[in-house]
Amino acid sequence: MNIHEYQAKALLRDFGVPVSKGVPIFKPGEAEAAAKQLGGPIWVVKSQIHAGGRGKGKFKEASAGDKGGVRLARSIDEVKTFAREMLGATLVTVQTGPAGKQVNRLYIEDGSDIDKEFYLSALVDRETSRIAFVVSTEGGMSIEDVAHDTPEKIVTFSVDPATGIMPHHGRTVAKALNLTGDLAKQAGKLVEKLYAAFVGKDMSMLEINPLVVTRQGELKCLDAKVSFDSNALYRHPDLAGLRDESEEDPKEIEASKYDLAYIALDGSIGCMVNGAGLAMATLDIIKLYGESPANFLDVGGGASEEKVAAAFKIITADPNVKGILINIFGGIMKCDVIARGAIAAVKSVGLKVPLVIRLEGTNVAEGKRIINESGLNVVAADDLDDAAQKIVKAVRGVA
Repeated sequence: MNIHEYQAKALLRDFGVPVSKGVPIFKPGEAEAAAKQLGGPIWVVKSQIHAGGRGKGKFKEASAGDKGGVRLARSIDEVKTFAREMLGATLVTVQTGPAGKQVNRLYIEDGSDIDKEFYLSALVDRETSRIAFVVSTEGGMSIEDVAHDTPEKIVTFSVDPATGIMPHHGRTVAKALNLTGDLAKQAGKLVEKLYAAFVGKDMSMLEINPLVVTRQGELKCLDAKVSFDSNALYRHPDLAGLRDESEEDPKEIEASKYDLAYIALDGSIGCMVNGAGLAMATLDIIKLYGESPANFLDVGGGASEEKVAAAFKIITADPNVKGILINIFGGIMKCDVIARGAIAAVKSVGLKVPLVIRLEGTNVAEGKRIINESGLNVVAADDLDDAAQKIVKAVRGVA
């Protein structure tokens, strides 16, 4: 689960992390009060969307101006003007795609007198099963670009969970950022607090870009991007209220209600598979034969008929889907359950696109019998390769 910058900063503030004062607003009329509350004389007006590159983004609407999604205001009147222009407008960044995202929230923040900008993030390193820190002197820009152009400017290290953060971790960060004296001490304390927040709230990613040194000699987190491990949210009921469903794909929201692993993609062939590995293989073989998957959907090992029916409805709700491939290798997941769920969904929502089903494993004979006797226009496949070729041909209208 992702949250907005202002929510991330409020959370980090509770752990003692140095962040600027700010006020979130949801209506243009709230801008003046927010600006007066902060005092000025410089304010930063920030679009709140779940995407990076806001500062370099462009609004689709001409009325929103061309100053990007993060703006510096030097008067309360400017804060009010920016709020009117930005709220409700659609911001397009490198991460939103051409459709962009509508700005429904702004964060009015105190301006900072910046001397230097750095990059710092923490994430789960699956190779070492530890929390890893990524640090760079190249703040305020895409870390992917830094990794590509100047990889030597990136320092990474992992933290042993048996010891947690140790003094040498802080010294590593200070050395990587060329910080000495009091700033080095601040870096050590900052790393401790960020690690505590990461572990305490079961984060999967915490990115500070930029981390700045002000001309007053303070280390401060000027931005914050936080993602949580969805599997651990049951331990943090306080985080549930931070979810902004307007930032998520409606199909993904519906899938989460049934505990389905669903990710919308931009292709034309809808996929329903059991098991993440088999799902990835299915997506790959569709690409191999020249088409693109419309989604990643793993129904899991113990899906019920209701769950399968819900998955099928989510797939068919995507207007880009021109064909559907069901690929089930029955182990814990039984082929007859998949067959009954798919048929129930087809009878409920109708079937307007080609459907290819490949079943193998537990109760496969019963599953095939159910499909064959359903009277539905379904194409059976013998194996994954056969299934992929048949659905691609069907989508292309090839007999």
